[in-house]
Amino acid sequence: MIRLCSSSALSTQHSAQSRILGLKIDVDTYQGMRLGVPRLLSLLRENDLRATFYLSIGPDASGRAVLQILKNPRFLKKMVRTRAASLYGFRTALYGTLLPSPKIALAFPELVRRILAEGHEAQFHAWDHRRWQDELTVRPEGWIRDWFSRGIDGFEALTGKRPTSFGAPAWLIDDRVLSIVRDLRFDYLSCTRAKAPFIHEGAGLIEIPSDLPCFEETGMEEGERKIIARLAEGGMHVLPVHAEVEGGLMSENFVRLIHAAKKLDYRLLPLGELLSYLDRESLVTRRFRLQLLSGRSVPCAV
Repeated sequence: MIRLCSSSALSTQHSAQSRILGLKIDVDTYQGMRLGVPRLLSLLRENDLRATFYLSIGPDASGRAVLQILKNPRFLKKMVRTRAASLYGFRTALYGTLLPSPKIALAFPELVRRILAEGHEAQFHAWDHRRWQDELTVRPEGWIRDWFSRGIDGFEALTGKRPTSFGAPAWLIDDRVLSIVRDLRFDYLSCTRAKAPFIHEGAGLIEIPSDLPCFEETGMEEGERKIIARLAEGGMHVLPVHAEVEGGLMSENFVRLIHAAKKLDYRLLPLGELLSYLDRESLVTRRFRLQLLSGRSVPCAV
């Protein structure tokens, strides 16, 4: 059993014992589900790997992000840096505004079945991803509970079972969210960008954070260099992947990262398997905090 005692344990204890890389794939949009997921499934099969897919179940209202461009200059810079129009597609920019919001995972039950049939883990990411990002902090608790209820009911309709993990959209949570997920009895969460696994104070749930950066935060070439440098340190890590990005324009970068991780003797696993390597008794219990990370437009939980 691997024992983690603090944030420093992520890179110190594990470097001498094992190298483990969790693959966390977020599906945020209709295009990510329609095009990115099939491509990632093929890439994972070709490389004999399994991952955890966090599914957005309900409407794709990505076009509402235009409001953030007006409110937040950092968001516009991120859109330009990441070539958002190429990554997400022109129609995605209109969903929820000039075009109706299509359902995401609910529109592709056959793809969800394929994810499970090929041995991957499917978990719950969102009902309405965009509204969570834009409205969580101003909505009452009843809205949050309804959001979870709709999403989990949809997930269960697709998979025949309830999710055992929740990965918050944009790594955004608050104390009300933790109270609700505690009641929903998830096995673990992946809701933060912390440096090491920990137990959420109050909720009592293990957090498996995405500690490595995203390509859309760093750019392609720079992102590869940064991530590989972090992997060279050894230890346990989680790579946050987006179906729209690594399943699209940056798929070759993703494949190179996979090969680099294998050359560094990493075992690449779904998060549910990574969970089995954690000793709950040795994890720190603490409260999350919000922090604006490099390359992001809004703060996220760490």
